[in-house]
Amino acid sequence: MNISIRLKTIASLIDECNRISDVGTDHAYLPIYLIKMGICKEAIASDINRGPVQKAEHNIKREGLENKITCRLGTGLTTIEPYEVDCAIIAGMGGNLIRDIIEESKDVFKSLKYAVLQPVQNPDILRKYLYESGYDILEEELCIDEGKYYEIIKVKYNNEPKILDDIYYEIGEKLIHKRHPLLKKYINHKINKYSNILSYIDDKTELAKLRRIELKRKIKKLEEIDLWL
Repeated sequence: MNISIRLKTIASLIDECNRISDVGTDHAYLPIYLIKMGICKEAIASDINRGPVQKAEHNIKREGLENKITCRLGTGLTTIEPYEVDCAIIAGMGGNLIRDIIEESKDVFKSLKYAVLQPVQNPDILRKYLYESGYDILEEELCIDEGKYYEIIKVKYNNEPKILDDIYYEIGEKLIHKRHPLLKKYINHKINKYSNILSYIDDKTELAKLRRIELKRKIKKLEEIDLWL
């Protein structure tokens, strides 16, 4: 089946396994793809809303995969038990929400062999939380789909908290070290975005002054990485 570049990039980080959980599955496109490609044998597709679960059930039935994919209605990782799945995918949500989902079900999240996370906003907040809470970032990917950049993070619990320079929350360390082919464009996209914000901030309040300093520091760090690439 045809799936988006974003979903294919997420799938590229999934190892062959027995069972995965797709949190916020929407139409169950990703579990269907993973089963059909032989990447996993079974899947649990969950969503907080009944409408997406019904759409998922319809698509699963159409593909004849009712015996391979189970649908569950519920929030985050509350629909599964510790060690019930090898891997969880949490994609298409903000970094703050993904962090809250992990915090809500830490026992389940820590039991996973790994998880693949794809925040649509605030990846920096999510990365900071992961590093400082003792999770190891195993791999990172970057893709562009319909003109929008997406960062994908593969992570597992290792009980070794780290504090890094803020720039490595902004731009993933793994993306930098492997000189990801899209990274220069992505960094320039971020520099342009921050420069644009900077042009609208005045120095009238202390808060505005601090924001200007923060943005200038981010731009300088991004430019340094860009030069290194």
